[in-house]
Amino acid sequence: MQFFKWLYPGLGIKRWIILCSLGLGLIVAVALGAVKSMTHQSVLLGAFATALLIFGIFLVYTGIKNMVRIFVRTLMPPHLDDPLVDLVYQKRQIESLSRGPRIVALGGGTGLSTLLQGIKFFTNNITAIVTVTDTGGSSGRLRDEMDVLPPGDIRNCLVALADAEPLIRNLFQYRFEEGDGLTGHSFGNLFITALSKVTGDFEKAIRASSKVLAIRGRVIPSTLEKVTLVGEFTDGTVAEGETTITEQHKPLKKISLKPFDCTAAPEALDAIDNADLIILGPGSLYTSTIPNLLIREIREAILKSDAYKAFVINIMTQPGETDNFSAYDHLRVLLEHTDPRLIDVCVVNTHEVSSAMIAKYREKGAGLVRLDLDLVREKGYEIVTGPVLKVDGQVRHDPVALIRLILDHYLKVNRVAG
Repeated sequence: MQFFKWLYPGLGIKRWIILCSLGLGLIVAVALGAVKSMTHQSVLLGAFATALLIFGIFLVYTGIKNMVRIFVRTLMPPHLDDPLVDLVYQKRQIESLSRGPRIVALGGGTGLSTLLQGIKFFTNNITAIVTVTDTGGSSGRLRDEMDVLPPGDIRNCLVALADAEPLIRNLFQYRFEEGDGLTGHSFGNLFITALSKVTGDFEKAIRASSKVLAIRGRVIPSTLEKVTLVGEFTDGTVAEGETTITEQHKPLKKISLKPFDCTAAPEALDAIDNADLIILGPGSLYTSTIPNLLIREIREAILKSDAYKAFVINIMTQPGETDNFSAYDHLRVLLEHTDPRLIDVCVVNTHEVSSAMIAKYREKGAGLVRLDLDLVREKGYEIVTGPVLKVDGQVRHDPVALIRLILDHYLKVNRVAG
């Protein structure tokens, strides 16, 4: 009886069943006719039979194609207007990406979200572990006023991994420019904050936002506790809060978290334990990359992991954080705050930055990171270099070129090890 439901009015499938049946009937009729006339077949009769056979196959193809399209329209509503062959191709691509390496990227700010834009072209098995120490702008206000984790870096990572329509992505990034209490807030930050209040759980709010944006992979805060970044400067002074630290424009001696014994998000530890490749950076060294690693459980999980660990060294220095830093300085500071066994390879851009762009950055107090790679090698670390620069008004890594360089090296190392 279930079969006859397909004949109900309004389903739009009966015509294609009938068309398919006619095509099959023609094919069978031609086949039977060909057998009966094998002894006295003429050229004209053969041509007519061939034409009927082709027409029958065409009817069957058309009927099946449109029946499948009806199923696709029901199960995959976001892509109704795409040709069927494109839908099949997209599905196969997604399946292929689902077999990609399990990559965990740790960081925050624009550095991590830029990296994620490249990773999603190579695998769907992505986990972004995001620092939650931001105290500035919209995130800082929501953290203080609504007692939630700062959502800004998490929002940027969600949008970077999104497969949703551009309108939805733009909506999440929309920043209010007027309105009492709204000015400076982004819609995505407010959305995540509201969801965390509705669900009573920040993690649930992120998962719900992930569904809205149809992201590839997962975005996870490094800890679910409200933590504050504490900076100790070389002159002995101390400052609390990410924004306050960067505004000091003084050389840092070390940074720490308050409370120092905060616990890691369980999902973050699980992702690290199952990772094939772990990537640290690019991004602000003291305020994006290192804070996640100050969480003892995360640091120990990375040390225990069998994953290949890469550290992406920044192209430019950051005013108030890494003034006059070289490539080795980035590595040295990272290891001083963590453990010498934390990474396997340093990834360095070798594409030349134009003198005009260097001059532009110098006006802002930033400069080119010196590539003293011999010092890095002397410490026993691998170095992989390549032209992974993207200049579009600012100097930053090209996300696709960067992840391709890392993956090529990772696969080469795996082949040698195997």
